[in-house]
Amino acid sequence: MVLEPHDLHHEFPVFENEIRDLKMISGHFSRLFETYHEVNRHVQRIELSAELATDPELEDLKKQRLKLKDELYAMLKEKQAA
Repeated sequence: MVLEPHDLHHEFPVFENEIRDLKMISGHFSRLFETYHEVNRHVQRIELSAELATDPELEDLKKQRLKLKDELYAMLKEKQAA
């Protein structure tokens, strides 16, 4: 099974500079960034059958990943507009 990359650099390539800058200046962004990547890695391990999870558990993780991505995107758009 080939997994689609969901790391933020693949999701938002146009925000490469903003991602780098916010990771250095915003503790909140850095924590969300790390949490996003932890959840993403967890989803990927389940999808590769390296971990077991029920369908509802996987769905909840995907929803959490999407919520984090939306929040990170809003912060990136704000930084870009500044």
